[in-house]
Amino acid sequence: MTKSILSIRGVSRTFQSPGQGATLALQATDLDVAENDFVTILGPSGCGKSTLLRIVAGLDQPSEGQVLLDGARVSGPGADRGMVFQSYTLFPWLNVLDNVCFGLRERGLPRAQQVEIAQGFLAKVGLQKFAQHYPKQLSGGMQQRTALARALANTPRMLLMDEPFGALDHQTRELMQELLLSIWEQERKTVLFVTHDIDEAIFMGSRVVVMSARPGRIKSDLPSPFAHPRHYQVKTTPEFAALKRELTEQLRVEVLAAQV
Repeated sequence: MTKSILSIRGVSRTFQSPGQGATLALQATDLDVAENDFVTILGPSGCGKSTLLRIVAGLDQPSEGQVLLDGARVSGPGADRGMVFQSYTLFPWLNVLDNVCFGLRERGLPRAQQVEIAQGFLAKVGLQKFAQHYPKQLSGGMQQRTALARALANTPRMLLMDEPFGALDHQTRELMQELLLSIWEQERKTVLFVTHDIDEAIFMGSRVVVMSARPGRIKSDLPSPFAHPRHYQVKTTPEFAALKRELTEQLRVEVLAAQV
């Protein structure tokens, strides 16, 4: 049986707003993620999926419950969790190579070792020829490839991704999905991936976790039946269509309930 490295136990989050009182954004949530698993979290807007990811990243604290990574309680950010956001978060004053080297430099690695590691991951994302370019010289997809290389270069225990392809055009988004899957199939990092796109959740994930409308809770946890290496043509199969119908219905019920 595959070892579980992430355990979320009874995690909830309540936000306090001046003049409006308390708002429960995330109900008590339990989730286990196995080593080398790729879990996508799918849910309607505002359901707390990004809040849950931020809690796992240590960027936010739960109101109740705890997150355990390899049995140790998560109390803040750490190099064992690499985060990739939807917005482009590269340092504009650093070129591509130095953006990827940033975490390695903070860890005190010698410059030659930083460059060797960074160049290896730039090769994986197809950006070795753009090492001396600055973020403003890159397309959105290239910026996200750089952010992915930066996260992977730090050899995190887990990769946390918050709608990382949401701002990209459709064609670039699909190419980024394929690139990330190919890297995951090589690196076998454990991935927790938040999205609101049903096709993306099915295609990327080994499991699809569906959350309810706010206050969010885990409504279902479904396996994706497609083997690896995974080809984009699985999106045209009857099995893909059937799972998409099921997930669409689950989300539709939640969106309609939230409007009542």
